[in-house]
Amino acid sequence: MTAAAVGAPVERRDGPEKVTGTARYAAEFPLPGRLFARPVPATVARGRVTGVDVSEASGVPGVVCVLTHENAPRLADPDDATLALLQGPEVPHRGWFVALVVADGPEAARAGAAAVRVSYAEEPHDVTLSATHPAAYVPEEANGGYPAVREHGDPEGAWADAAVRVDAGYRVPPLHNHPMEPHASTAHWDGEHLTVHTSSQGTTVVRAVLAGMFGLEEEQISVAAEYVGGGFGSKGTPRPDVVLAVMAARHTGRPVTVALPRRLLPAAVGHRAPTLHRIRLGADADGRLASLVHEVTTHTSRVKEFVEQAAVPARVMYAVPHSRTVHRVVPLDVPTPSWMRAPGECPGMYALESAVDELAVELGLDPVELRIRNEPRAEPDTGRPFSSRHLVECLREGARRFGWEGRDPRPRSRREGALLIGTGVAAATYPVLVLPSTAAARALPDGSFLVETNATDIGTGARTVLAQIAADALDVPPERVRVRVGSSDLPAASLAGGSSGTASWGWPVHEACARLAERLTEFPGPVPEQGLVVHADTAGRADADTPYARHAFGAHFAEVAVDTVTGEVRVRRLLGVFAAGRILNARTARSQFVGGMTMGLGMALSEGSTLDAAFGDFTESDLASYHVPVHADVPDIEAHWVEEDDPHLNPLGGKGIGEIGIVGSPAAVGNAVHHATGVRLRELPLTPDRVLAALSASAR
Repeated sequence: MTAAAVGAPVERRDGPEKVTGTARYAAEFPLPGRLFARPVPATVARGRVTGVDVSEASGVPGVVCVLTHENAPRLADPDDATLALLQGPEVPHRGWFVALVVADGPEAARAGAAAVRVSYAEEPHDVTLSATHPAAYVPEEANGGYPAVREHGDPEGAWADAAVRVDAGYRVPPLHNHPMEPHASTAHWDGEHLTVHTSSQGTTVVRAVLAGMFGLEEEQISVAAEYVGGGFGSKGTPRPDVVLAVMAARHTGRPVTVALPRRLLPAAVGHRAPTLHRIRLGADADGRLASLVHEVTTHTSRVKEFVEQAAVPARVMYAVPHSRTVHRVVPLDVPTPSWMRAPGECPGMYALESAVDELAVELGLDPVELRIRNEPRAEPDTGRPFSSRHLVECLREGARRFGWEGRDPRPRSRREGALLIGTGVAAATYPVLVLPSTAAARALPDGSFLVETNATDIGTGARTVLAQIAADALDVPPERVRVRVGSSDLPAASLAGGSSGTASWGWPVHEACARLAERLTEFPGPVPEQGLVVHADTAGRADADTPYARHAFGAHFAEVAVDTVTGEVRVRRLLGVFAAGRILNARTARSQFVGGMTMGLGMALSEGSTLDAAFGDFTESDLASYHVPVHADVPDIEAHWVEEDDPHLNPLGGKGIGEIGIVGSPAAVGNAVHHATGVRLRELPLTPDRVLAALSASAR
């Protein structure tokens, strides 16, 4: 079996454990004497705690103690101020944790938390974002280290001189990650050694943060995340659950589990910040862009600056000689935003691809052809050559598979009774990230192999793909390879985020296994009892500067039916074609693409959150009010890819695929709604009330 495993649609190794319930998650470690803790969220939007009455809570049967800022263990100041929990009386936003009730069971902890009485000195608050907010400023950089402002040429002059122009504003509301497994951690101390089971996308980072906060050496801490029920970015760095669990375990001397209730997640674990977009496009009569201006305003908390890099994709997509991309941010009394699947690219490409569609309408030009005409030869922002870029192939192949050629471009040209039928297209991009990681490969006396790296499988199939990579490098069947991931005691690896996981971890796994295979051919005798081990480390290579612009690309197509009576939008078909390097497992890759496209569908039609101006709280705080899509919401969804050989990434030629699926998908749906109705809606989600109001206004 030579080089046959990589690329094959191998079934996920962790599937049986998950469907039979034998996979143990962070809250499912029944250690002797284990306690449960539940945090108490602040009920004011800004102010100070002036008193905490725990008398009633302490009388609840089973309650062991109540931690507040007055008696909680003191912590070193973390780099991430959202983790400075119970260290002082300040309340920076509603939902900030002001107490922690520890009890002998989850029910007692819940009852005790409900009985805690907190008094506050309230202060005026502001949670309302606007593009003209007086506190708005231009930061030094946006998330990911991108410069907040980039300018080329004379965008204002070129826009004024353009034959065809678009000037439009778009709004994306706050969005929430809501992984299937809420954030949870179980911590226990054995003398001076701390062991933590946590739902995290990267336990190496968790260990480092805990060591700094609790005054420990990293060698004194073991952090495990063997199974993780999703994260979508919200578990990319340590969250309050793990700090509170460790704190309570230290205070009580017993194991403690903190499992955050879903209703507390929107205010406690980050969210996709709302973004206000203004996009101006100027083109000649043939549709070639001359000017592009993308201005974004977003919010951040007063605790920690986080700036959604939503204008960055406009620096990558199209050949335009004159451009300006600007980020502005407003500090408000809101929870700290953070990563959510494809931060920056997802909302930014919704706005950009909607504006490109509007330009196509103004030009009377097919929107697929408009994108092709503006294909750049090099990355517009930096001038670097693309390591590979097959967006045009994605557009053409997607159009062929979707049946785009027979499309009547006129809005409202297809009707089925009360239903208006439309189709739309949008492009997609996401950067290629490859981060330093290490791995170990061990040959065992029984002829099997063990591969170890502190990767985290958050549901993407990392265990399976790494086994395929190892099997090919060792030239053995995958069944002979066992993979251990998800523990800080293993060789250090980068976190599962930014679609960087497999590209980062697969490199040292491939290298360690290839070296081991070579060593085995030279080894004179049988493998010793302790095994034969080879290590690999990509530091200095995976993070080295590259002369290439490295991105994945894709094209989305959507067909929708809009009910003119109810305003309901139903997506009948979604089709995506992607250029994402070498596909390492056809089954898991398709699952990731489809999952991203479905999440984009939710963003387009149903997912949205609002901050109540009076109370400073997210009004949609659970899955009863924050509506995620289900199987019935899209009866036909397809994901395909074009073959792409990119030698400038890593030895495997793989790009990340976890996030490219969501980028562009909402714009394709929105553009299809415009084609169906002739009405342009520029604020997500496209709920029935908004659609009906727009249809009524257009009929006047």
